[in-house]
Amino acid sequence: MTEQLPTGTNLDPWFDHYAERAAGLRASEVRALFAVASRPEVVSLAGGMPFVSALPEDLVQGSIDEVMRTEGPVALQYGSGQGFPRLREQILDVMALEGIRANADDIVVTTGSQHALELVSKLFLDPGDVVLAEGPSYVTAMVIFRSYQADVDHVPMDEHGLIPEALREHIAALRSQGRTIKLLYTIPSFHNPAGVTLSWERRLEILQIARENDILVLEDNPYGLLYFDRPAPDALRSVEEEGVIYLGTFSKTLAPGFRVGWALAPHAIREKLVLANEAAILCPSSFSQLVISKYLETADWKGQINTFRGVYHERKNAMISALEEHLPEFSWTNPHGGFYVWVTMPEPLDSKAMLPRAVKELVAFTPGTAFYGDGGGRQNLRLSFCYPTSDQIRLGVRRLANVVRGELDLLETFAGTGSLTDTGAHRFTTPTDMA
Repeated sequence: MTEQLPTGTNLDPWFDHYAERAAGLRASEVRALFAVASRPEVVSLAGGMPFVSALPEDLVQGSIDEVMRTEGPVALQYGSGQGFPRLREQILDVMALEGIRANADDIVVTTGSQHALELVSKLFLDPGDVVLAEGPSYVTAMVIFRSYQADVDHVPMDEHGLIPEALREHIAALRSQGRTIKLLYTIPSFHNPAGVTLSWERRLEILQIARENDILVLEDNPYGLLYFDRPAPDALRSVEEEGVIYLGTFSKTLAPGFRVGWALAPHAIREKLVLANEAAILCPSSFSQLVISKYLETADWKGQINTFRGVYHERKNAMISALEEHLPEFSWTNPHGGFYVWVTMPEPLDSKAMLPRAVKELVAFTPGTAFYGDGGGRQNLRLSFCYPTSDQIRLGVRRLANVVRGELDLLETFAGTGSLTDTGAHRFTTPTDMA
């Protein structure tokens, strides 16, 4: 007699009506943390929220007032599906800081760069396609790729970014299996979550690999201008025009609440991006675009980016110092810009299993498993230094150290009774001189 497995009842009456691709829409561990991390007693080292309080209120308010006074009817009206020409011209000035020379006609303004990711995926990904991405990689990008029923194949990184030889090996292995590779998704500057930056030599080599294998590169660059000691190398798009789609945003260098980003694409792809943009949202917000355009026209926006750099540099230093004091047995990346430190824990610690204890101890982090599509990253965690103050960061790391000690005591108590973690999980290991 065949054993009957127990069945449950799904409370969603429309469960059987969803398209297959809806199965790829899963709540990310980062988003799930926000509700907990927003409690005032919790020190959140989890979310990558910019410190918008460093933005003088009158700096933005003046732009808002001026737009409503002089262009109110336009700001409150529908606009172009490609975005306002004036803002697209100004975006050229922003990208020029990273070596990009382009035509404003090839820019498509989107509702944040996240929306641009969605549009590119919609245009290129069929079920069963493969997206190559760093391991680890940006969590919500993977959610988008999976929602279009594509598979993410993680290519290893080290302290210099994506490893070109590993990329060649992964491409060869996938091709031998008959798989279709559509995109190489990369965050080359001050990576989320790893914090590392792809070297200039590797940028050139990776572009050559992509050309040889006819793979479109999707360059996501939200943090490139937020360097500390020195700028990152010029963008991939500064070298390659036809084989790279470049994504940018004002969320990190101004404020995420405006929800304005952009895609710079080869001309033929740009045409389809505009059509996809119009099909999805009709047009990006006229109000937000005009306010940002006025801000870029009248404010010292480069000086404001310098202010953000100083704030984040100080907080990064506070985090590194606290890790050295309280968790010297760990290793971590030491970023030269951006928002994140990627921590590697010794075996058999498991970041996902440790999170409930951390929340109880009033500190939040993001488990490394959030940044892998294959269950890896259990010995890693991402710490964000962008939003909490330096004092809060030091307190949070001290609390995290207490969590680790409690977890190690628990593991020691149950030593010999069986493995509590999957110690074979992937991890991003940093050399000792990076700690």
